[in-house]
Amino acid sequence: MDERYETEIIRDVLQGNMQRFEKLVREYQGPVFNLMFRTVNDDNVAADLAQETFFKAYSRLETFDTTKRFFPWLYSIGLNVARDHLRSRGRDFHVYMENPSVMYRDDGVRDEQTMVEERLDGGKMLEFIQQMAPKYREALLLRFKHGLSMKEIGEALDITVSGAKMRVSRGLDIVREEFGEVSDAS
Repeated sequence: MDERYETEIIRDVLQGNMQRFEKLVREYQGPVFNLMFRTVNDDNVAADLAQETFFKAYSRLETFDTTKRFFPWLYSIGLNVARDHLRSRGRDFHVYMENPSVMYRDDGVRDEQTMVEERLDGGKMLEFIQQMAPKYREALLLRFKHGLSMKEIGEALDITVSGAKMRVSRGLDIVREEFGEVSDAS
């Protein structure tokens, strides 16, 4: 969704046109549901948590900075909802990946990292990624599935840009190391 169009929708919602929020829900319900499903591995609970995420986003919309993209802000709320849910159940934050193809960017753009990953066996990679620390797994997903910039990843994960770069880089290094390819930068 075009950022200007998103901003227009948010302004409309803030001026009382609540129906416009549905456009944002339709646009981002898939990524938010997938985040929740990776977290709880249960369709019904994931749907409830996704709904809670959108409810919280709606109720806090007046705090959203319209000079920024909406998705990283929404994703950050989703991560907090997921963490709160797991804490309430006495579990560690753990995110499951249902499909290794989520490592590819939505826009179909291939880059060096995805080309490396294309050479990896999908099943082994899926198993390995499921064991990665959530901080690396989520940084990789935001970068390669959703195509977020490092700044946006930092905002979504509530870390600095340098922290986002480090998590993506370290996550890729971990994958490369596991599958026999080591980064020259390390």
